[in-house]
Order: sequence, then C-alpha cells, then structure tokens
Amino acid sequence: MSHRIVVCSTCDGTDGKAFAARLRTALAGRGMAFDVQDHDCMSNCGRPLSVAFSAPDKATYLFGDINPDTDMADTLAFAALYAASPDGWIEDARPAGRLRHCLIGRVPA
Repeated sequence: MSHRIVVCSTCDGTDGKAFAARLRTALAGRGMAFDVQDHDCMSNCGRPLSVAFSAPDKATYLFGDINPDTDMADTLAFAALYAASPDGWIEDARPAGRLRHCLIGRVPA
C-alpha cells in the first residue's frame, strides 16, 4: 500500500517544508511507510498549515490549522490510524487528539 502525506510548503506563517522533513524522520523512526511530500499551495490559505493523507482505494483526508510546533504527535497518531484502516475510513479519531478538530474534509475512495 502506498500511503502519502502532502504538506503545504507555502502556507503563510508556517514552515511546511520543515514540518514535512520532521514528519518524514518521525515516521521512519516508527517504521511507518509513508511518502511525505511538500507541495506549493494546497489552496487552503485561510487555515494554514494544510496536511492531506491519501492512498489508493482509501478515503482522502484534508486537515487545516495544523500547528507545526505542537501537532506532530497527533499527526503521527492519525497516520497510524490511517495506515491500519483497510479503507481509510476512520470512525473514531479520538486517538489523534486535536488533529480530529482540524479536519476540513474526508473524500471517499
């Protein structure tokens, strides 16, 4: 399964490239196989920092208002939930802490 996380690299007032780099390192340290990419502008400028999770045949999630200084643990918790879900549909996101309140949308596979 090819899991992907995309981080907006141009969100105003945040350093998305640095967050993506830290996320890559943290995921690798936990043995979690995600392709972490930074991307210029995800058109969610009103709610920086934007982060999206996707994988083939899984729901896609878009989050906004991610705080790169305090939301790493919750982002990693969501990544674990997402990787463990066969269809990407997360029914109980409480283990992802504050991140669940940052959800903008979930798109079915």
